Amino acid sequence: MKLKMMLLLFICSSCFAKCNSQQKAPVVKITVDTGYTYHNGSVDGIGKFYLSREIAHVMGASGSEWLERDDRNKEENTNLAIKKISVPPDGVIADIGAGTGYYSFRLSAKVPRGKVYAVEVQDEMIGYLRDKKKALKDTLVEIVKSSSLSPNLPENSIDLAIMVDVYHELEYPKEMLQAIRKALKKDGKILLLEYRGEDPSVPIKALHKTTVAQLNRELMANGFRLNYKGDFLPIQHFLLYEKIQ
Repeated sequence: MKLKMMLLLFICSSCFAKCNSQQKAPVVKITVDTGYTYHNGSVDGIGKFYLSREIAHVMGASGSEWLERDDRNKEENTNLAIKKISVPPDGVIADIGAGTGYYSFRLSAKVPRGKVYAVEVQDEMIGYLRDKKKALKDTLVEIVKSSSLSPNLPENSIDLAIMVDVYHELEYPKEMLQAIRKALKKDGKILLLEYRGEDPSVPIKALHKTTVAQLNRELMANGFRLNYKGDFLPIQHFLLYEKIQ
């Protein structure tokens, strides 16, 4: 009887030690480094930062008139920007964050045997693009509704993705760049037109301007490197990025 009691105490003691050991085991918290951080936002920002850059608020449909202003070409030399874009006549261009289609419908002349995707996330702008396409009797521009994470384009389908004063407003720049990368053909490229953040004389709000150094940092982190830097526009960078194979 005494031997049985001792054996029982030994078993209970072992069980208790094992259970107690399991309860005290450290909890491992697995996190994924997305590059995003969150702080109190500034007036023009959303309080979300990507690689230390605060993401700007999206310009809503109320800014349509500003995008279509009569003096835009004079201020930004949009004609020259389009002229400098190199793409084959049968190429496929994706104008991401197309807005009113100011660039989309002008770019169609560059690809008479190709296609232009006018990619937009805002429903109001989608409606504007449809009305404009109908008014112009356009046959080359295809309107695509994107999400905040992806342009919703087929893989390996486009020669050039262009974002005109759009990149700094992307809510998920990392995910969007990765999705664009998949949509680009092997030698496809990304063209960014962004107001020059290095130049305080450019009359644009700070969060709606970006520096080449910051853009290079973000694009490099997502598998792109700078292929060409054009300094010919009055107030914008003209930056062409290629895939790092």
